[in-house]
Amino acid sequence: MAAIALQAVHRLPESRTTAPEIGATSALEPPDPDVVSAAIPAFFIGRNRSGLWVAREAKGRAGGLFLFKSSAIDFANRQSAPVRCALVFPAKTFELDVTNEGNPLVALAARWLDRLKRRLTRLAR
Repeated sequence: MAAIALQAVHRLPESRTTAPEIGATSALEPPDPDVVSAAIPAFFIGRNRSGLWVAREAKGRAGGLFLFKSSAIDFANRQSAPVRCALVFPAKTFELDVTNEGNPLVALAARWLDRLKRRLTRLAR
C-alpha cells in the first residue's frame, strides 16, 4: 500500500485566541496545493466525539464511519482507486458531515452511544 500520511495541526492566529473560539471546530478543507498536489485525492482520517473512526474525502465527495482505523484507511484507498491518496490525520476530533458510506452498524452504534452518554449525564446530576 502506497499512501502519503500527513499530521494536520490546526493553529489559530494570535489574534484569535479567546476561549470560545479555541474549542470551536473548523471545517475540514483540502490540503494546500503546496503540500499535496490538487490532483492527488486526500482523505481525512480521525476520530469523532464518540471515539469512532471517520474517513472523509477532503472535498466532501465521500465519507464513512468505522470501528477500526485500518477500515477507515482501506475505505479511503478503495474510494481513490486506481490512484493512491494522501491521508491526513487531524489532531482534533471531527464529525462526518457527508452521507455515511462506511459501516452502517457503526453509525447505529454511534447514535446509541450518544443517547447513552446523555442519559448517564442526566443520571449523574
